[in-house]
Amino acid sequence: MLDFNKNIRIGNRMVGPDYPTYFIAEIGGNFDGSIDKAKRLIDSAKEAGADCAKFQTFTAETIVSEGGFSKMTLHGVHGSWGRTVSEVFKDVEFPMEWHQEIADYCKYVDIDFSTSPYFKEAVDLCADMNVPFIKIGSGEITWLEMLDYTARKGLPIMLATGDATMAEIDEAVRTIEKTGNKDLVLMQCITNYPSRIDSANVNVLRTYQNAFNCLTGYSDHSPGHVVALASVILGGRVVEKHFTLNKKDKGPDHPHSMEPDEFKFMVDSIREAERAMGSTRKEVVAEEAETVFVQRRCLYAKKDIKKGQTITEGVIDVLRPALGIPPKFKDMIIGKVVNKDIQAGDPIFWEDL
Repeated sequence: MLDFNKNIRIGNRMVGPDYPTYFIAEIGGNFDGSIDKAKRLIDSAKEAGADCAKFQTFTAETIVSEGGFSKMTLHGVHGSWGRTVSEVFKDVEFPMEWHQEIADYCKYVDIDFSTSPYFKEAVDLCADMNVPFIKIGSGEITWLEMLDYTARKGLPIMLATGDATMAEIDEAVRTIEKTGNKDLVLMQCITNYPSRIDSANVNVLRTYQNAFNCLTGYSDHSPGHVVALASVILGGRVVEKHFTLNKKDKGPDHPHSMEPDEFKFMVDSIREAERAMGSTRKEVVAEEAETVFVQRRCLYAKKDIKKGQTITEGVIDVLRPALGIPPKFKDMIIGKVVNKDIQAGDPIFWEDL
């Protein structure tokens, strides 16, 4: 049986079944090459309720082969850019020399900073900066050497699982487990931009929870907040959504990102759902203190009953409110003698018998 921690410390927060959902605003490349815009995005993410402003650390040379892409006819989002994949990735690089300044700014704003590192030197930088967690994107799930290298840094791991089969996910999870790193959040994800709600398969979180005995979350590319909300209801403890100031800005990720108002609506909706989920213990809550009487029934005198009279079924009614003997004891009191006069319409009490 796999044995991962059910409560994980992420920065100053705990993530687990009994803690609030952890929200990641995935800024990715939406800073459009401007460190000032990156800071504005961080400010907006904080105001929208995000717990973390996350970036992606790569260089075009360390992530794509233009020669390889030139041999493909691309029909998805990569084929819609009108430019080579290398050119687009070059434009959205997050410079290594910016990391500390951006991390310091996040600390000033009081929001976690993290990034998805796509080459080993970037992983080393994450470790040196002691980021609160490392997110591993779906595309890296079969690069087991990189999973092992990253997990051995000892930082919490969030692993996205888009495009992956259960066999591939199992191999990746066991690779992480073998490093001794027990802080794993397994993220359901559909790697299309935007992805369809009909493809979300939020129920996969139950499969992950049962198969891998770890915390789960959702890295969501679908429109709106419904998939994220559903994931939390099924026990997901982390939600990641792409974040932008304006969907119409030029860049590969802006169109399928959430604007600040949308992100805030999602956070507020999920926080409200968390309050509604409440406890697994069924009990009469404080606001039911009156309705427990008002909406239930008890035994009433249908007509006047005189002292010394034997109760028959014909003198009993079952009405609201429940002030007297509960209806389930009706057969028990038939044949009993009353010790006082009971007026028609009055409840019958045990002390009346």
